[in-house]
Amino acid sequence: MFNLFTLEAGAGAAGGLGGSPMSSMLLIVGMFALMYFMVLRPQKKKQKEEQEMRDSIQIGDEITTIGGIMGRIVTVKDDSIVIETGTDRTKLKMQRWAIQTNETANARMAAEKKAAEEAKKAQSEKNAIDQAVNGKKKKTKSVENKGSVEELKAEEEAQKSDEE
Repeated sequence: MFNLFTLEAGAGAAGGLGGSPMSSMLLIVGMFALMYFMVLRPQKKKQKEEQEMRDSIQIGDEITTIGGIMGRIVTVKDDSIVIETGTDRTKLKMQRWAIQTNETANARMAAEKKAAEEAKKAQSEKNAIDQAVNGKKKKTKSVENKGSVEELKAEEEAQKSDEE
C-alpha cells in the first residue's frame, strides 16, 4: 500500500497508515487554506467589485445586462432600473442585479489610466530633459530634525545671552 505521509511503498494492511494523526490534520487544514485562497477569496472579491459597480450606476450610463441586452440608463430606483434600447427608444424595466457591465464606467477608468500614464511619461521626459541640460541629476538636501520650535527658540536665546 502507498502512504502519502511518509512516501513509502509496501506498508501492509497490518501496519496501518503509519502516519501520525497530526500530519493528517495538517494536510486537511492545508487543503482548506489552499481552497480558500485559490477559490473563495477571489470569488468574494469579484462579487464585491460587481456590487460596487451596480451601486455606482448613474443616469446616462451605457450598460449590458446578463441577458446581453445593451442600453442606456434612463431611471434609477432602489432595486430597479429602466433602460432605453435601440433607435426606437424601447424602454425596459429590470432589476439592478441583472447588470453585467457598465461600459461608461469602464471607459472612464480606461481614460483615467491613460491620462495617468501620459502624465508619468511627460514627467519622465521632463526629468530627462533637465538632466541633459544640467549635465547631472539634481541633488536634494537632507535636513536634520533640530527639535521642537520651543527648543530652537530657547537655544537661540541662550546663544544671544552668551554673546552679550
